Amino acid sequence: MINKAMILAAGLGTRMRPLTDSIPKPLVKVNHNPLIDYKLDAARRAGIEKVIVNVHYLADQMEEHLQACDDLEVIISNERDLLLDSGGGIFNALSNFDNEAFLVMNSDTFWIDDNPPSLLQLLECWDDDNMDILMALANREYAVGYHGVGDFFLKENRLLAWRGERSTAPFTFAGDYIIHPRIFHNIPEGPFSSLILFDRAMDKNRLCGIELDGTWLDVGTPQSLKEAEMAIAHRSS
Repeated sequence: MINKAMILAAGLGTRMRPLTDSIPKPLVKVNHNPLIDYKLDAARRAGIEKVIVNVHYLADQMEEHLQACDDLEVIISNERDLLLDSGGGIFNALSNFDNEAFLVMNSDTFWIDDNPPSLLQLLECWDDDNMDILMALANREYAVGYHGVGDFFLKENRLLAWRGERSTAPFTFAGDYIIHPRIFHNIPEGPFSSLILFDRAMDKNRLCGIELDGTWLDVGTPQSLKEAEMAIAHRSS
């Protein structure tokens, strides 16, 4: 049973400026709640007990906010001296996961869902024997705040294929995924993108995905933040 997660919260939040001139992006509020609180709540609902959060930009604010989270074990992965990018940040925190698969969560996306929780669906589909990475996917046509052309095609046995040179793909990477530490074998320390890990898993036919239920919100810019708040208000009405 997967009960550990990492929330990626160290980015500079440049696309969210000017809101992030004075606060880190994970503390930007959507409908009066900081983005990272949506992720922490999703972790709780999925049965996660231990959460590692990496920090870099305005790290003191992040640490102060997380001190109030007393119903989860929260560990800070400090990147104050060097921002390690998505892959390097996870690699830097690997010792917390005891060589077992764990959940990775981006701090600027979240799901509006009912029961069962969307992330619980992801955890229940993990197959340690046949997967190195299992991604949460959103149908791009119904995503809130996302205006891209999609990332993946979903093949048999949940295997994924990149969009490549095709103009569109039906699914976009929803920011959350399960990963096993074995995929980091022979990768050097330092900053690197998680895209390297995705490609490595795909080359081994061990990059998989699942379309999750619920409404997916991508909150990376001030405009998408407004769209997210409208979607929440519409759902509540």
